[in-house]
Amino acid sequence: MLYTQQEVEAHLEKLEGWELEQGRWIIRKYTFPSFMKGMAFVDEVAAISEAFDHHPYITIDFKTVTLRLTSWNEGGITALDIKEAQQFNEVYEKRRSAENG
Repeated sequence: MLYTQQEVEAHLEKLEGWELEQGRWIIRKYTFPSFMKGMAFVDEVAAISEAFDHHPYITIDFKTVTLRLTSWNEGGITALDIKEAQQFNEVYEKRRSAENG
């Protein structure tokens, strides 16, 4: 079910780093200490995406990975996008915690 803009904004308040873009995407940039750590994160994003059967647009710019999500078949943001974004954040936080030991 398609979320209204107000519903999306309410979810984004609880979803660190994610922003609404052009009213139909949620987007987040993740920064890593090295290119290879960013690529390892992308591998985990790919596995999560396959499990959800819902795939983000991924841009890799050296140490920055940008993810953009939308539900094309619904015409905007749905619960699936929010749940997947939460999982991406969890993976990122685990990686950051492991690096900071």
